[in-house]
Amino acid sequence: MTLNRKTFWLTVLLSCLLVCRPCVIARAEPTSPVPSEDDFLLNTMWDSYRNLSKRKEPKIGLVLGGGGARGLAHIGVLKVLEEEDIPIHMIAGASVGALIGALYAAGVSTSEMEEMSQDMRWGSLTNYSRFSMMRLMLTEQPLSTRNMELYLQKHINDKRFDELKIPFACVATDLQTGERVVFREGSVALAARASATIPGLFEPVVFRHRYLVDGGLVSNIPTDLVALMGADTIIAVDVTSDLTRFEPTNIIATLNQAISIQSESKSHEELVHADFVIRPSLREITAMDLARSAECIDAGSLATRQAVPGIKRLLVDKNLDAILRYPRVSHEKA
Repeated sequence: MTLNRKTFWLTVLLSCLLVCRPCVIARAEPTSPVPSEDDFLLNTMWDSYRNLSKRKEPKIGLVLGGGGARGLAHIGVLKVLEEEDIPIHMIAGASVGALIGALYAAGVSTSEMEEMSQDMRWGSLTNYSRFSMMRLMLTEQPLSTRNMELYLQKHINDKRFDELKIPFACVATDLQTGERVVFREGSVALAARASATIPGLFEPVVFRHRYLVDGGLVSNIPTDLVALMGADTIIAVDVTSDLTRFEPTNIIATLNQAISIQSESKSHEELVHADFVIRPSLREITAMDLARSAECIDAGSLATRQAVPGIKRLLVDKNLDAILRYPRVSHEKA
């Protein structure tokens, strides 16, 4: 009886030891002093990347695509890139990407652009109104984007390309020849206006005997421009829509759908040359929904925050030799 009792308690003790052993082993394992070792390593390498001398600093080109009101997401993209200290050395854009790119390259802050977007309507950028639309229907006289040029001149002090803080280029389409027209000199406001003029709805912008309209027709995400400007790494922002989500129920929607179809295939070809693509989730927001600017900006911010680790990893990987070879030098001393 005594032996059975001893055997019983010995069995219980062994069972407890076996059950508790994993816990003991788990507690004995060393713990990392940082929440994520991968994040810690990336941040350390990123600090080294940002401290490369300006002579060795790689050049990053940002390409802002067309998409009408959906392109207000570019503001959110720029805002997060700034917050994450990802430098932008040159910008290229088409259509709305040209408008946002022009403002930013001229030195308008993202917070200013956010405020501007709250009051931005087609009536402030064009002579769009019920009366002008009625006139368009009856007389076939297109609307004008002259107000868009004046709006830009007001906010960028009518700068020329050589006066911009960040090198910038944009594209328009020659309505007579179908050629792509690249702007790198002259009036920034006029160039951006030409790049964002919807054909059929608005009259072409006359420039040097050319009739210019929306650059998205022939080059909606002009990645090759920043490459020609000297970019080592190309980040593109794609705000094109899923064509199947929208029904062209009126003249404006039909024109926008036609432009989207025209630019879609070209966009795919251009994105192949990008090192990283940011695609904000804009769902059912249409190209004409300027009133939904806050949603667009938030979508751009969210997509960019999710993309930041990948962008930093890409930049570190592409420039690892420079990071390891050259000593850290602060930008102030460079």
